[in-house]
Amino acid sequence: MEEKKFWELWTHSRDADAGDMLVEKYMPLVSYHVQRISVGLPRNVSREELKSLGLMGLLDALNKYDISRDLKFDTYASFRIRGAIIDGLRKEDWLPRSTRDKVKRIEAVTNTLEQTLMRHVSIEEIASESGFSVEEVYRTLNEHFYASVLSMDEQIYDQDDESHSHNIQDEETLTPEEQLVKNEWLHDLEMALSELNEKEQLVLSLFYKEELTFTEIGEILQLSTSRISQIHSKAIVKLKSVLLK
Repeated sequence: MEEKKFWELWTHSRDADAGDMLVEKYMPLVSYHVQRISVGLPRNVSREELKSLGLMGLLDALNKYDISRDLKFDTYASFRIRGAIIDGLRKEDWLPRSTRDKVKRIEAVTNTLEQTLMRHVSIEEIASESGFSVEEVYRTLNEHFYASVLSMDEQIYDQDDESHSHNIQDEETLTPEEQLVKNEWLHDLEMALSELNEKEQLVLSLFYKEELTFTEIGEILQLSTSRISQIHSKAIVKLKSVLLK
């Protein structure tokens, strides 16, 4: 009942104290999304910066939430918080310049070796030729892969339609609102996947459904790990272009 009172004060008069109480109550939601998104990010990405981005999303949700709608604030705020964090990361281009330089070097070495040897090359061969360690090559490719996924991640919310989203929360039991969003997301995703070519669909299926690594997929398709990464990135680009139409 006390929370309802805060919501009424905030909605009708933008009472500052009520707003502060609501922010305090839902800050754990910001921490939750910061924790999930930060997994896999390079060390140079500050969690405090992610938290600030998430807080902006929470404030945006508080300002735009309609208490008369049949939609839980937790669900609505999650879309806004995650969207604000991802948009912030996308704009900041968080992948270090040094890593991007390494990616270019690795890709150049891979292409040269494959043209010279007339076959797909291993990570060990790439490492030997590039001067990087095997671990460094793997780490660089992984960070580049994550950057590609993040940069192509679909817009979590649309300014013209606040109820529309392709993102769903990872929960065992979905609320009716979340189930509706999930069904919409699955339909859109199915349509987007149908526009990919056979190899792109296969790579995504093996990676996300079968949970194989890029190296394992490369062995199955007789392609290099770098090539599999490229196919995956191109597939993500296509999905983004379709999902954001």
